Amino acid sequence: MKYINNTVVMKRMKTRLNLNKIWKMIFLFATSLALLALVLLLVRIISQGTGYLNWDFLNNFGSRFPEKAGIKAALIGSFYLMLVIAPVSMFIGVGTAIYLEEYAKKNKITDFIQMNISNLAGVPSIVFGLLGLTIFVRMFALGKSILAAGFTMSLLILPVIIVAAQEAIRAVPKEQREASYGMGATKWQTITRVVLPSAIPGILTGSILALSRAVGETAPLVVLGIPVILQFLPDGLLSQFTTLPLQIFDWAKRPQEEFQYVAAAGIIVLMIFLVIMNSIAITIRNKFQKRY
Repeated sequence: MKYINNTVVMKRMKTRLNLNKIWKMIFLFATSLALLALVLLLVRIISQGTGYLNWDFLNNFGSRFPEKAGIKAALIGSFYLMLVIAPVSMFIGVGTAIYLEEYAKKNKITDFIQMNISNLAGVPSIVFGLLGLTIFVRMFALGKSILAAGFTMSLLILPVIIVAAQEAIRAVPKEQREASYGMGATKWQTITRVVLPSAIPGILTGSILALSRAVGETAPLVVLGIPVILQFLPDGLLSQFTTLPLQIFDWAKRPQEEFQYVAAAGIIVLMIFLVIMNSIAITIRNKFQKRY
């Protein structure tokens, strides 16, 4: 210890502490700036939209008069769309993750597939709209239906769900698998009774983010030619429909100032829809976190 120069040590410690304070202030400023922008946006939306948010707004169809405009068709259409997106994307996404992590051999082909899945997560959403238009609308002749849009949006969020599910499955301790095998369980029994229950919280976290993105997407639906305003409710999965983002987009681009307030009311409804959907998923996730 006698060879240590206390003056130099204290000087370096002081420099490091000062740098830590500077970076802490920078990160705090960045966080505060993002929160401030979010608060201003929420205040503006709520202040503009609450005046139009009433039962008539929820129960009326679209109209060229702002005082008569409603969001009923868009709200029901978004609900039908999620009934297709959620099961299709989660079944295929989680199934793909299970195969890649538990069954697929680690070779160049698997690495190539893994690389492409990661790259697809960054592809612009409009590209998926063009893919859906070619395959589902024209090739399979599904038209501008809920099924065509649901399959297209499922393709959009599949990479996110696959990557999240893989990370959750990979995080399950190896000892749990070995203990299951030691008790005489088969590989499939180990996956369904040990791996998946432990991985469900992580899988649902990624799925929540992916489904939230799907609810708010507009570009793929515009490419598919989904109508903006409808005067009827969908009567099946092959029926035409509209969604909340499309309806809000149509109102926001209109020149009348009143429609800007109507669009703000629609945004409030969309946020409530997202909160309810996410709350259900978070409740399920927390239930499995407590059990496993």
